[in-house]
Amino acid sequence: MIEVKEITKRFKKLVAVDAVSFTCRDGEVFGLLGPNGAGKTTLLRLLATVLEPSAGTALVDGLDVRRESAQVRARIGLLVESAGLYARFTPREHLRFYGRLHGMNGSSLERRVQAVLEMLEMIDFADRRTEGFSAGMRRRVILGQALIHAPANVILDEPTAGLDVMSTRGVRALVARFRGEGRCVLISTHLMSEAQRLCDRVAIIHKGSLRAVDTPAALIERTGAADLEDAFVQIVGEEQLRADLWEQRRERRWYQFWRRKLPEGRKDA
Repeated sequence: MIEVKEITKRFKKLVAVDAVSFTCRDGEVFGLLGPNGAGKTTLLRLLATVLEPSAGTALVDGLDVRRESAQVRARIGLLVESAGLYARFTPREHLRFYGRLHGMNGSSLERRVQAVLEMLEMIDFADRRTEGFSAGMRRRVILGQALIHAPANVILDEPTAGLDVMSTRGVRALVARFRGEGRCVLISTHLMSEAQRLCDRVAIIHKGSLRAVDTPAALIERTGAADLEDAFVQIVGEEQLRADLWEQRRERRWYQFWRRKLPEGRKDA
């Protein structure tokens, strides 16, 4: 179980997460919904102890992310959208490597590696180098790394981003399986149709602040909307979402402008 208690994260003057509280129970799929820049990924990094809260805290199976970070990391499996792979490693070698990072070894590690390869349907390419893998194949390897230690709590950041139809269906089936196994599943997504299909409850986040927490059906009924996407727009506000989109486009244009101004050797600065 994950309990978030008034957690806040500031980066100088920017408040990325602002006093957010909610509970994700065992055997539940809980969705964090929000547009790009809402604070979803920052919140997940706080729960995974990658970042330290500026205020408030969170508990993972009763363990405090501030004071018991090592024990928390052992209790969670984290899938991040931007994770990469070692091109010369095979899926089996990736899983073995991550298992050793979690203190696993010997025959128990090999059995677990084989079990994860089978669970994620990677047997056919388990011993091929990952260089040249499709997006769906890469995603399965990265998910396997997050699951190698059989965590009770699974945190998935945009789990179906860039996947084809069949790979997306596979991820959805896994999420349903995790729920059935009694795991706590926390998903971050900006795809409202996916959240409505997968999640038992959702939290709507905008500019770091929590706007609503409830079941998709309850939010739809409360707003009189046709679906969760319409309910989300009503709760956040269509004009606010349009303004957010305009701001993101303006920031992207400025970024591209200043990159063109940099000397050739400093393009990655």
